[in-house]
Amino acid sequence: MQPHLGLVCITASKDVRYRTVTRKRLLEHSLDAQARLLEDLYRDNIQTFDNAMRYCEAEGIGLYRLPSSIFPFADEDIGRAVLAPFAETLGRSGRRATERGIRLVMHPDQFVVLNSDSEGVVANSVKILQMHADIMDLLEQPRSSWALLEIHGGKGNRADALVERIAQLPDAIRCRLGLENDEYAYGAEEIHDICMRAGVPMVFDAHHHVVHDRLDSYEHPSVGEMLRKARATWINPAHQLVHISNGREGFNDRQHSDLIGVMPSSYLGAPYIEIEAKMKEEAIRGLRAWSTSAGA
Repeated sequence: MQPHLGLVCITASKDVRYRTVTRKRLLEHSLDAQARLLEDLYRDNIQTFDNAMRYCEAEGIGLYRLPSSIFPFADEDIGRAVLAPFAETLGRSGRRATERGIRLVMHPDQFVVLNSDSEGVVANSVKILQMHADIMDLLEQPRSSWALLEIHGGKGNRADALVERIAQLPDAIRCRLGLENDEYAYGAEEIHDICMRAGVPMVFDAHHHVVHDRLDSYEHPSVGEMLRKARATWINPAHQLVHISNGREGFNDRQHSDLIGVMPSSYLGAPYIEIEAKMKEEAIRGLRAWSTSAGA
């Protein structure tokens, strides 16, 4: 089957852009004014999400990563209170995405470190993850890895703590959680081992893998091998999700390039691929010929 290519958050053009607000600006207002500001912002961002779904449908994009900041401060009491009345609207939006065949995932930010040795950091990480799970629930997305919440392994050399913390997570989070390999703390083999122990799917990132292992090609045998090993961690292998990016200044540069010039040939067998390139939709368009070769 032809891989589904995924759009990450926004477009390089102005077609899909979300509003946000800083904490400093929000706190300049009274509590009532803060609530009004967030209500207006949330309403606009729901409209932008609906526009994003229409955009993905028109462009034939089968996966969309929602921005973690789509509802700023929704992990705090004021944000939760403002977001709650939008439940019916969000339910309709989520159902429309499902009807259009667009898979929704999220990637909580770098502040999520479940295996930190600081209990405060762990508690805040769970709070952030709960916000993401709540958004998925409001969008009426399943409590499964189809509606994936992707995170990295966190603090290095604390695999046991990560496995233990995952087991303690609320069902709405744990059933959606997936772990991605990175360039520093947890390489592909390490994160695969953790995924097997924790019973969560692995999101394989080929670029993180070549940077971590200092490889010189996506055709290194370990790339295809890790893709296959990661697929075995998914309850439904047809839902496997992987990431791709290219280095900006060189093959092993961790910074993302504007477009994708090199793809692993093994990725032709990946069901869903998030395209992590600066030029967003232009990178996806540039890969159309490559992805259609999977069905040739």
